[in-house]
Amino acid sequence: MISGSILVAIVGYFLLLLAVAFYTSRNADSESFFIGNRNSNWLLVAFGMIGTSLSGVTFVSVPGDVGKSGFTYFQLVLGYWIGYWVVAFVLLPLYYKLNLTSIYSFLGKRLGEKAHKIGASFFILSRTVGATARLYLVVSILDVFVFSAFNIPFWLSTVVILLLILLYTFQGGVKTIIITDTLQTTGMLLGLVLCLYAIIKALNTDFSGAWQMAADNHLTQFWVTDVSKPGFFLKQILGGMFITITMTGMDQEMMQKNISVKNLKDSQKNMMLMSAILVGVNALFLLLGAVLHVYQAKNPVIIGNGAMAAGDDLFPALALSEAFSGGLGIVFVIALISALFPSVDGALTSLTSSYCIDVLNIQQTQTDEVARKHKRMQVHLAFTLLFLIMVFLFRYINDKSIIQFIIKFAGITYGPLLGLFAFGILTKRKVREAFLWPACLLGPVLVFVLDLLCNPAYYEQKLKLKLGLDELSASLFHGYKIGPELIVINGLIVFATLRFFSEKQNLEY
Repeated sequence: MISGSILVAIVGYFLLLLAVAFYTSRNADSESFFIGNRNSNWLLVAFGMIGTSLSGVTFVSVPGDVGKSGFTYFQLVLGYWIGYWVVAFVLLPLYYKLNLTSIYSFLGKRLGEKAHKIGASFFILSRTVGATARLYLVVSILDVFVFSAFNIPFWLSTVVILLLILLYTFQGGVKTIIITDTLQTTGMLLGLVLCLYAIIKALNTDFSGAWQMAADNHLTQFWVTDVSKPGFFLKQILGGMFITITMTGMDQEMMQKNISVKNLKDSQKNMMLMSAILVGVNALFLLLGAVLHVYQAKNPVIIGNGAMAAGDDLFPALALSEAFSGGLGIVFVIALISALFPSVDGALTSLTSSYCIDVLNIQQTQTDEVARKHKRMQVHLAFTLLFLIMVFLFRYINDKSIIQFIIKFAGITYGPLLGLFAFGILTKRKVREAFLWPACLLGPVLVFVLDLLCNPAYYEQKLKLKLGLDELSASLFHGYKIGPELIVINGLIVFATLRFFSEKQNLEY
């Protein structure tokens, strides 16, 4: 009965999204799809981007990790906040000055067409893997806790969800997802607050009492002061700042919505408002994680394999348990889908935009709007099929903790973007095109080797084999573990390599 109610709620939610898409996509053209006719309301963009920034993984992983890491994730959030200021007052003025549709056009203007293609290629690789990993994790949760009750196979639920996302983004693109993201962010935040309230109420306390319970259970630690640990506060703040600069300011998905705003001033207001709200929302996610673990300690929830729910399974297992009579389960599922969709629909749209503009260059090669629209739709469908294949690949690997790998993967693949943009903005030098790819590949290769030597246990667990690097790691690093600063090291290597192969030349851009 509970699963039936949840399924009805999911269907109703999808129908609402399709109705919004139908309304917003009327008379849409390629300009609407790519940048919303540069007429988006900054308040809607700011609010909708909260959902895009958080995703379904944040919704289950941040609360689930509190039992192990306390509130130390907030160190990273502070770094995010600083990074948004850099994006707002360094990168956005540049993008508006050049009137860009794709932000990687800057690299083409500054360093040549090959740099343009390289930047877009790293974005396409990074966003495809990251978005499909998030999609896999959420579909897996729905598969275990909802769809399995109706014997709906994983492959069918994945296909249906992707088809629905395709349908409501196919025509309107950015023009549509700015509205749907606003709706979805509302659903996510409302679900977060209602879930938090319900669990606090189940503990027979209030917010201040919940905080005290969390503190009594040693779940409220904010700062890590041991420099050798990945969670050391300076690493987290610095890493969080550069993660935001690259994965927001140098990411076509995030910037596509920002540069759709009417003018620079409004776009900057959007970024500042979003950053402030994100700090508060992440704080609520951490408090939710604390009360989830307190509740689990008092009223253990057992999942299908007979083990106590923990990690990413804790929130869904508790919300969908009989203890909350199904009401919380409906709220949780709608909030989870609301958290998932902004990151997937935005990725699908931005990948289509980037491939069409940066790789196919259809704005110059296709002068006819009908031909341009036909090619865009072909690319959009192709990326949907690619998403489907990637989700099935993650299903084959069958490791929900693969999101840890995705974070590392982003640190490796976004590093070249950091190096390229930093070199383009901070210098007036020119790099010979023959050296661009080697320079952009050297950073990822070196930081992968560095991380492998620094964290051999992590790779042994993932690869399920003994590498025999423990003694070498101990002698080289003396217990030091690389954390979010991986992306900074990567960007510095790429920047230094570009600088080495560059020559003096006055450039105007």
